[in-house]
Amino acid sequence: MKVAIITDQHFGARNDSQIFLDFYEKFYEGTFFPTLETAGVDTVLILGDTFDRRKYVNFYSLQRARDMFFDKLQSKNIQVHMLAGNHDTYYKNTNDVNSPDLLLKDYNNITVFSKPEDVEYDGTTILMMPWICTDNYKDCMEAIDKSTSPVMFGHLEIAGYQMYKGHDNDSGFDPKLFSKFDLVCSGHFHHRSGSNNIQYLGNPYELTWADYDDPRGFHIYDTDTNELEFIRNPYTIFTKHWYNDTVDDPLKTDFTQFAGKHVKIIVVNKTDFYKFDQFVERVYQQNPLEV
Repeated sequence: MKVAIITDQHFGARNDSQIFLDFYEKFYEGTFFPTLETAGVDTVLILGDTFDRRKYVNFYSLQRARDMFFDKLQSKNIQVHMLAGNHDTYYKNTNDVNSPDLLLKDYNNITVFSKPEDVEYDGTTILMMPWICTDNYKDCMEAIDKSTSPVMFGHLEIAGYQMYKGHDNDSGFDPKLFSKFDLVCSGHFHHRSGSNNIQYLGNPYELTWADYDDPRGFHIYDTDTNELEFIRNPYTIFTKHWYNDTVDDPLKTDFTQFAGKHVKIIVVNKTDFYKFDQFVERVYQQNPLEV
């Protein structure tokens, strides 16, 4: 059985930016749902942080999330199993009040896990582990200790892994806590990385400049082989250009690459000031989001 795994979608990020919601939708329409159809996936696992804000929701962002993602999952009869992540919970010490439970309870195809639970997928049992906080810590530790599942999916903060590319996290759980599992997949950190039996899956799209040149996407998990297939998101919103008029003619650049993007121009060599002004003007003609 093949299931899709996606995490840290952060609907409503960047102050509920319509531009970023449009950017998200390109991924869902152009990559996510076509892949599910091709792979014959009928189950999607979401490993937390579906919504960006812990304290409230913007109605426009919620409507866009429903239109581009949740409504389509329901219309295609795709079952959805969701974990409560730290961004999904109102309080920091308990998962009892969480946005997926409150905002998505009208969908009959969605199950939300705010407490640890072993779930069987076509003969393979997986321990579903939500955000571990003060209120559920004892239950989570007992679930890890007693579970006979070979696989755990969670929203975890584990020491020694990168939160963003090049930025290690030195706090959180000792990786040895999860050594009994053959495979541990987690959301929470947006950089895709892994070692030994632990894999951070990363979020599906760029959100900040820290995500530049760092592959984003989602995964297809095979319950029979215990293998993960990374499906890369081909769409980006951040781009950099190294300007050097001593090597190439800057005016022969493919300027279409800057359309609808956040752009950084790194000036290596600028000997012709007039040509540089022409270059910048042509960049702006592509209607970038920001230069």
